[in-house]
Amino acid sequence: MLAAAGSAVGVGNIWRFPYLCAKDGGGLFLLVYLVLVLTFGFTLLTTDVAIGRCTKQNALNAFATLNKKWRFLGYLTFLVPTLIMTYYSVIGGWITKYFTLYLVSSGDAAAQDGFFTSFITSPVSPIVFMLIFLALTAWVVYCGVEKGIEKYSRYIMPGLLLLIIGIAIFSLTLSYTDESGATRTGMEGFLVYITPDFTGLTVQRFLNIALDAMSQLFFSLSVSMGIMITYGSYVKDDVDLNKANNQIEIFDTGVAFLAGLMIIPAVYVFLGTDGMASGPSLTFISLPKVFAAMGGMGRVVGAVFFLALGFAALTSCVSVMETLVANCMEIFHKSRKEMCAAVGVYSLVTAVLICLGYNALYFELPLPNGSTAQLLDVMDYISNSFLMPFISLLTSILVGWVVGPKWIIAEVEKNGEHFGRAKLYSVMMKYVVPVVMLILFLTSTGLGSLIFGG
Repeated sequence: MLAAAGSAVGVGNIWRFPYLCAKDGGGLFLLVYLVLVLTFGFTLLTTDVAIGRCTKQNALNAFATLNKKWRFLGYLTFLVPTLIMTYYSVIGGWITKYFTLYLVSSGDAAAQDGFFTSFITSPVSPIVFMLIFLALTAWVVYCGVEKGIEKYSRYIMPGLLLLIIGIAIFSLTLSYTDESGATRTGMEGFLVYITPDFTGLTVQRFLNIALDAMSQLFFSLSVSMGIMITYGSYVKDDVDLNKANNQIEIFDTGVAFLAGLMIIPAVYVFLGTDGMASGPSLTFISLPKVFAAMGGMGRVVGAVFFLALGFAALTSCVSVMETLVANCMEIFHKSRKEMCAAVGVYSLVTAVLICLGYNALYFELPLPNGSTAQLLDVMDYISNSFLMPFISLLTSILVGWVVGPKWIIAEVEKNGEHFGRAKLYSVMMKYVVPVVMLILFLTSTGLGSLIFGG
């Protein structure tokens, strides 16, 4: 149980979920996300794992095993981790920087306004910390010591989960009076987090929130990027897929909710509703303020938290790089060492460019979801908000109409298990997923606003 809980603790939940939830106003995003997890999350996760277990192939070959004409879909899923790898080690570098800061100082500097911005806009520092994190990731993949990392993560991740719960409870006790004399409390922030606000909601804004929530679901559950298909190919035939998928869903969503509970009330207390639009930097701006409010204990909690978060980032980054290396070995018919070197160089060059996206290559690009993006945001948007809905749309056509949902249901019930949501799965895969994914794909391109209006 603890191992399953630990595997759900990742950068997607702790870094990405809170900033998207905050950007979209808290409660409404949370409501949409929960509905999507119970419907689309279960459907897409079941599909990926069942395809993997039945074909015993990775994503590159699994779709071709189902239907030779659909081989291209495997190569399309390969693009997603290729894009994610460009910025994952950059975020890992940010975490490494903060861990180092709490290790060698009180960490009070991190709580100052403008600290994070001055760090990521400096020309050298972000690249140095990214290099440290990327070198560690590449070493793990090159040496093939993932199993050792997984062994340690079984103990560290549940510890991080307990830490998140403790920090979340502390966030609710916070209180802050700003320069205007207005006092904001953690409990008020909690209400902002869980209460949906439908004021001024338009069709276009709702679609943007749904797109953000769906992109988070893809990122967090690792569906529609080939990783869960590869994971499924390792799952033994006697495992109850329905039960395993339910566990992943429950823990993953639970951890995301707790991460939001840890960060959003704190953001509201110290920065008000304006601060909730901070974007990818949200975790790094708000948490140091929480640790500073803890007094002397803050330094210890901060160091332990960023160490554990760094470990979570490392395990996630290793799985993405491992997927790239394994697929490249198959595509180019080269040795593991050669492909490790090639993927390492690719990751290094692209990550340096992402770092420079906050200084030398800085630009501001308005995205169709209403946010203003830099280079990192653009790569995240293309992979999670544009490509993944498109891949899910094609997968639902393949499984829903070419192969048939019964094929997946038969795999889930292989050992006589009862698949209680079989009818829901069939309806979702044949009718709901294709329609909704098409709408979200059009929304991600900006065409949604033209078709559905504002």
